[in-house]
Amino acid sequence: MENTPTVKLTERFEQALVLANQIHAIQKRKDSGAPYMAHLLGVAALVLEDGGSEDEAIAALLHDSAEDHGGEEILKTIEDKFGEKVAQIVRECSDTLEQEKPPWKPRKQAHLKLLENALPETIRVMMADKVYNARTLLYGLESNGDQVWRNFKGGREGTIWYFREMYALFSKRSSSFMLRELARLISALEEGEEAPIGQ
Repeated sequence: MENTPTVKLTERFEQALVLANQIHAIQKRKDSGAPYMAHLLGVAALVLEDGGSEDEAIAALLHDSAEDHGGEEILKTIEDKFGEKVAQIVRECSDTLEQEKPPWKPRKQAHLKLLENALPETIRVMMADKVYNARTLLYGLESNGDQVWRNFKGGREGTIWYFREMYALFSKRSSSFMLRELARLISALEEGEEAPIGQ
């Protein structure tokens, strides 16, 4: 993160904020119940802290929009408003665009395979997503104990498997500061406790 060039955020970023809030207005986080925008803002912040471009920050705000709220139709809106690169990142961040989602594990396995050849920008957004998700999951475990795992289709075993597979993929594609953070968080999840601060 040292000497990371400052990215100027323009009206495009403001427009993406508005669109993301419109798309996810009534959606809540399944682990905390917080407004879904908290997650999107957190992912965008990590992307920017890692040196991501405005396009990547916009994609971070919109990374769940097509998967959760409209598939190809939303992707078309994103491409029209923000360009082909942003739309491609959002598409690659989506593990399905089908309304009726396929079974959880095969869907995740197929997405992992797709990400092997995804844009580097997509990898940055996905890393930020996983770091944010792992952090909030740990907070939930600390506050509410093991019942938090009931909110996740993969349960404890499947969710940790997925984080580990994502980490292995990211390790081949990036040297981001987020890799170390994600490794620390996964270890804490396996131990079932909050990761120690500053380690």
